[in-house]
Amino acid sequence: MARDPYLELGVSRGASADEIRKAFRKLAKQFHPDTNPGDKKAEDRFKQISAAFDILGDVEKKKKFDAGEIDADGRETMRGGPFGGGGGFNRGGGFGRGGGEGPEVDLNDLFGDILGRNRGAGGGGFGGGFSAKGADVRARLDIDLEEAIKGGKKRVAFSDGRTIDVTIPAGAQEGQTLRLKGQGSQGRGGPGDALIELAVKPHPIYRREGEHLVMDLPVSVPDAVLGGKVEAPTPDGPVNVTVPKGANSGAKLRLKGRGLSDAKGVRGDLYARLVVTLPETIDEDLEKFAQAWRDQKPYTPKRR
Repeated sequence: MARDPYLELGVSRGASADEIRKAFRKLAKQFHPDTNPGDKKAEDRFKQISAAFDILGDVEKKKKFDAGEIDADGRETMRGGPFGGGGGFNRGGGFGRGGGEGPEVDLNDLFGDILGRNRGAGGGGFGGGFSAKGADVRARLDIDLEEAIKGGKKRVAFSDGRTIDVTIPAGAQEGQTLRLKGQGSQGRGGPGDALIELAVKPHPIYRREGEHLVMDLPVSVPDAVLGGKVEAPTPDGPVNVTVPKGANSGAKLRLKGRGLSDAKGVRGDLYARLVVTLPETIDEDLEKFAQAWRDQKPYTPKRR
């Protein structure tokens, strides 16, 4: 059950319209989700003070609460109370005392410049009593490395059974959060947002080093000895690279601009680490060549 709305706003039952307005304004500004992104405690506190003002900001609800006819959640109590209708916010935003009217208070104007909210009833504004928007919903979406680089469309499922098609921006980052406006839980002041956290899946070929990528590129013995052109895979498709004459395993070829994008959208490089590779089956000619080479020109490989 919600707390007494007067306690939520930190005002006494005899507080003036100006005191209630100032208390609500101060608390709403302090705990609003727009000024506390990702803070669940602040979001819950904001909902509590909003619910409190939903009672005190409505002339009929306030009268019923003061009379003990409804509780702090707005539910009927089916009993009377000792507090008579000594005053309340009127429909125009004023505060009546003893049959008179106080100054008019337009809460839409009050919060429009602070929170950037739409104004008017039904638009998430403050006309006729404040209504908080629904809660944000969160999900994690695993994407391929190529999708992080090029962008694309993915479908994400939420725990409530809904699925949403999400556009992955080109140059997406690990841990980046996409915000989909109005796709969250429904609230009295409109729906919240959907927050999608991106996670880039490990790749079978490329290893990530910051914005750079590293891969192993197998090359044949003849290409390593004589040099030549070999085909290398990249996230953008295969390309031909030049293997220098006398290349050894461990040597790296740089493919500029074929890596991941950084936070500014600038792509890193792809480094192809050469791996001199023998054929799976050693034929007789290769075996004779290797034997003659070892007999005539023995050498000891350098340790790296």
